[in-house]
Amino acid sequence: MAVYSMTGYATAHLGGPTTAANAEPARDPKPGLGLEIRSVNSRFLDLTFKLPDDLRGSEPALRELLTSRLKRGKVEVRAWIEGRSDASPRSPSAVELQKLVGLQDNVRAWLPTAAPLSVSEVLQLTSRQQGNPGELNDGLQLLADTAVHNLMEARAREGERLAAMLLDRLGQLRQLARDAQPLIPLLVAQQRQRFIDRWNEALAAGGASATGNSVTSDMASDRALTEATAFAIRIDVAEELTRLDSHLTEIERLIHKGAEVGKRLDFMIQELHREANTLGSKSSNLELTRISVDMKVLIEQMREQVQNIE
Repeated sequence: MAVYSMTGYATAHLGGPTTAANAEPARDPKPGLGLEIRSVNSRFLDLTFKLPDDLRGSEPALRELLTSRLKRGKVEVRAWIEGRSDASPRSPSAVELQKLVGLQDNVRAWLPTAAPLSVSEVLQLTSRQQGNPGELNDGLQLLADTAVHNLMEARAREGERLAAMLLDRLGQLRQLARDAQPLIPLLVAQQRQRFIDRWNEALAAGGASATGNSVTSDMASDRALTEATAFAIRIDVAEELTRLDSHLTEIERLIHKGAEVGKRLDFMIQELHREANTLGSKSSNLELTRISVDMKVLIEQMREQVQNIE
């Protein structure tokens, strides 16, 4: 399955008046519809609708459609009824005017001081009434199917780019881990020998072997070897590199698996960062420190991109 980004944009249009230069405009053209969907990253699925009054009845169906296709993201849905292509207002019918007059008379019977409707207000009200609300909502559902399909394609394209970027960073992290692997036995041996040398220097300076029978040379050597071994174990980063390799394998598996893997990837990135931090804190070598820093830079780049994956 594909990896989906939470970032996407789609728009769709339906109907509307003919705009060709040689076309004869309709006397009473049906209104067109427009739908726009914007999506950005979010921890959960957060839907916002901006619909005109005539399309409010479509909100539950739109919400159901989006929740069936999307799992995470801050999604804004905006719909509008497109106006006529020409600048001339639509001439209201006699039936519409009679209805407005009746409504005005009813209102003024209760509110005698209410101002009468102006020509501009009549034109606005009759323009708003054009188009059957049922037809408009049915048309919006068709638009929504198209727009959501286009949104999923846009999110899939962006997800493909993110997946490629993450796989590239995984390859670089694996190479850094391979670079660090040969340093481990050398660093342990160097630190162990350095500890023993310092122990012997301390014994020689203090004259411990010549002060009596309380400490013998063999006892001092055994103690030095024990302490050096314990210290070498504390600075050994082999375990961290093993866990890091395991995390890289799991992240790669999740990317190839696809679907809703964003939260899981985010958790695995945190684990990667923990191992890279431990690697740096245990480092007693400049080269290993550099490797740790380079790892953390790559992991931070991955963390930023994983925030956009559904």
